[in-house]
Formats: sequence, structure tokens, C-alpha cells
Amino acid sequence: MSLDDIVAFVAASFLIALSPGPGTAVLLRQSVHGRKAALATVFGMEAGVACWAVAAALGVSVLLTASEIAYHGLRIAGAVFLVHLGVKALVSRSLPDAEPPPASRAFRSGLVVNLANPKLGVFAISFLPQFVPAGEAGQGVLLALAVGWVLIDTVWYLVVVAVLHTVRGWLGRPRVRPALEKLSGCVLLALGVRLVLDPR
Repeated sequence: MSLDDIVAFVAASFLIALSPGPGTAVLLRQSVHGRKAALATVFGMEAGVACWAVAAALGVSVLLTASEIAYHGLRIAGAVFLVHLGVKALVSRSLPDAEPPPASRAFRSGLVVNLANPKLGVFAISFLPQFVPAGEAGQGVLLALAVGWVLIDTVWYLVVVAVLHTVRGWLGRPRVRPALEKLSGCVLLALGVRLVLDPR
């Protein structure tokens, strides 16, 4: 790859990371439980991104575009999970002195929200190959791009976690914390409904 290709890939990856989505909403909700929960969520999200990126590099995720059953099955599963998280956030009673959930639960939430998002897999199929120069061995370059995409995405979300950590005192206020829970719950619920209503 030329330097221009690398610069274009890095710039595009950062722009993609900046785009809010289900993962951002989950991270926002988990941030009220502290830095440990937020970091665990990020690592779970990036594990999901890594799975889709590697699957795209190996040509496995192309099955999503070839199989309507696989795509819609995963879409419905992802929508149900987002709605579940949204409803859970809306009905929860977040107390300032409540025991934070285990990091494993936050990791699992981040992982599932990205693994159950078929659009992420389809996007990986269309995004990564654009940066493979003509005449080069495709799979090796795709795997390298997959790793780069995950690293760039991780860096961005670690920055987000750092910012959230600096305002943790404000986020933990008795009035702010429940409001943030409800806001993230509404966003997750809306994203889940949108995923159901958007067939492709």
C-alpha cells in the first residue's frame, strides 16, 4: 500500500468511528457505572468489530449478503437485544451508591451489540476491499486493514472513555445519572426499532 492509501484508510476509519451507533449508546449507559465498566464495554465492542473485520477479510461475512435468512435472522436478534437493553435502562432504578455490575456483563453487552449487528458485517465487506491496491495479494492486505480498523476504532473509544471519566462526578449526580440511563435507554430502544423496520 502507498502512503496515500494508508492516509486515506486511517482518515476513513476515524470518520467511521466518529459516527454514533448502538455501541456508543451502550457505552454511554455503562459509563455511569464507572471507568472499569466503560473500558470493559469498549473491549467487548472491539472484539465484535474484530470478528466482523476478520470475517470480511477471510470472505466469510459475504454470506450475509448471499443469504437472506442469515441476514434477517441476525438483524432480528440484534434488534431484540437492543430493545432489551433499552427497556432495561428505562425501568432500572440507578442509585448513586448501588453496586456496579461486573465488568464481564459490560464486556458481554459491548460484544453482543456489535456481533448481532449484520450491517457492521456488510459494511466491512464494502469498506475494507476499497483500500487493497490492484495487483496485491488481497487476503493478507485485508487482514492488515482489519487489524488497523480495530486499532483505530479502539483508540477513538478510549478517548471517549477518558472524556467520560473526566466528567464522572457530574455523571454520577443523583439527578443526572438516572436521566442519562433513561436517555441511553430511549436511544437503544429507538435503534432496536429502527433495525426491525429497516429490512436491508
